[in-house]
Amino acid sequence: MRIQLLGTAAGGGFPQWNCRCRNCAEARTNPAAAHPRTQSSVAVSADGQRWFLLNASPDIAAQIAAFPPLQPARVPVRGTPIQAVLLTNADLDHSLGVLCLRENAVLSLYASAETRSDLSQGVGLLPVLDVFCGVKWSCASATEEPLLYADGSASSLVYSALPVPSKPPRFSRRGLDGAAPGGSVAYRIRDTRTGGSLIYAPDVMELSGELTAFLNECDLLLFDGTLWSETEMQEQQISQVTARDMGHLPISGPRGSLNGLRGLSRPAKVYIHINNTNPILLEHSPERAQVRAAGWTVGEDGTAFTI
Repeated sequence: MRIQLLGTAAGGGFPQWNCRCRNCAEARTNPAAAHPRTQSSVAVSADGQRWFLLNASPDIAAQIAAFPPLQPARVPVRGTPIQAVLLTNADLDHSLGVLCLRENAVLSLYASAETRSDLSQGVGLLPVLDVFCGVKWSCASATEEPLLYADGSASSLVYSALPVPSKPPRFSRRGLDGAAPGGSVAYRIRDTRTGGSLIYAPDVMELSGELTAFLNECDLLLFDGTLWSETEMQEQQISQVTARDMGHLPISGPRGSLNGLRGLSRPAKVYIHINNTNPILLEHSPERAQVRAAGWTVGEDGTAFTI
């Protein structure tokens, strides 16, 4: 299975267009020390020719341009190697990119029922797609199911989805209080030929025993690295919201992912969905060094894996 990190930043990208925090200023003036990143999305393929997207960020057009295997073949004149999109939730930085895919034939989407509701009733995205290309909807399964190519045939990839605690998007009609079950999922993708498996979990509010056990059942873990600390936004005088207010587990602290996932023995661990304020984006920061010392990698656009 081939895996390509198309984008590794959180909403707004890095540098964020309206931000001049320390990180964003460094990315503009000295990108070698703070590599720019597009918004989080991943491409997965069993054969290197037909691809499945894990989330479709607003930067998807630029990501396709930067990764030729996602570009159309010479014949026919129009077409795409993209077979389907698996959405972890309805957040705009995860779903707006599907509108950029509207010029093709019927678009195949996998997502939870709650995400479908948010995209249909909350923001009206799915009705718009129905006008342009139509949508083939698959409800994300808790048990392993085959990932189907656009022609309906099975690939060698199978997937399963685990609901994770999360905050509903602001436009959701399901309510904004507390952790919403089913609103966000983590995906495990397994190649039945090689046995290699990937877990993609860009939005996690808290860890549980069930989730931790799930995260250990893979060879490669792409995990929520949005914020370094619980009070990061406050400390940088950007906002009064905490990491939990935003629906994300911080990396640091006694309840952070660096401590909470220290017992994971199997997977290679990569932080993705990194907010522009997070100091791990700086190549030589002590926070980056701490992450590396704990056996984690800071994800970068364009990084490829084969498992």
